[in-house]
Amino acid sequence: MKKLVGYITASYPENSFTVDLALNMKEAGVDILELGIPFSDPVADGPVIEKANLLALQKGFKLKDLFEVSSKIAPNIDTLWMGYLNPFYHYGMENFMQKAKEFGISGEIIPDLPFEEALAYQKLAAKYEQALIAFVAPTHTKERIAQIVKDAKKFIYMVAYAGITGSGKSEDLTEIIKTVKENTKTPLFIGFGVDEKTCKEKAIGVDGVIVGSAFVKHLIDDSLSYNEKINKICLIAKEIKGKINE
Repeated sequence: MKKLVGYITASYPENSFTVDLALNMKEAGVDILELGIPFSDPVADGPVIEKANLLALQKGFKLKDLFEVSSKIAPNIDTLWMGYLNPFYHYGMENFMQKAKEFGISGEIIPDLPFEEALAYQKLAAKYEQALIAFVAPTHTKERIAQIVKDAKKFIYMVAYAGITGSGKSEDLTEIIKTVKENTKTPLFIGFGVDEKTCKEKAIGVDGVIVGSAFVKHLIDDSLSYNEKINKICLIAKEIKGKINE
C-alpha cells in the first residue's frame, strides 16, 4: 500500500481549523501529515503555499500556535514539522527537537538545510527520536544520491523536478529511483507537482506521494466555508490515495 503524505500550513485560518482538518485528513487516507511552519521566505514553495504562509503570519502566527496544534494532532496522526532553517535555528534546534518529542512529532523536513549541515544535527535527532528527512533531486549525481540516502531515516523526499512546489513540471526520474533503491531500503516518496491528475503517474516506482499545493489552494480559498474547505481537501485526499494504489 503506497503512502500519502499531506502538507498543510499550520494555524491558517485558525488553530482549531488546523486540528479539525488534520484529523479529517487522516480519516480520508492521509498516512503522514506535514505540518508547515509559516515563514516569510519559503524559498522551495510556489505561490499557493507562499500565500498560505504569509496569510498565517499576517494573522499573527507564533511558535506557540504550532505547539498548541501539534499537541492535539500528533497523538492521532503521524506528524512531521516542515519549515525553513531560520525558525529552528533562532529557537534552538535542541529546543525544537525537545518540543517535538514532547508532542509526539516524528521528524522534521527542512528544505534549506544542506545534507552536510544536517549531519551536525543527527546525534541530536537521535537523542530526541526525530528523523531529519533527506532530499534527493534530479540534479544529483549517482554518487551524491548514494551518500545522501545511506543513513536516511523514515523516508526520503524525492523532488520531482528542479524548481518550486506546484509548478507541475515533469522529468524522467527512472534512474534516480533505481539509484535510491540500490542504496537503501528506506521508503522513497515523491513530492512537487503531485495532485489528483498527476499522482498515478508520479507514484510509479516509489513508495508514496507528498501532496501540498493541491490541498493548500482550498485552504486559502476564502470563498469556501470552514466545512467546505475540509470537505474539498478530504475528497482530493481520498481520490489521490485511491489512484496511487490502483
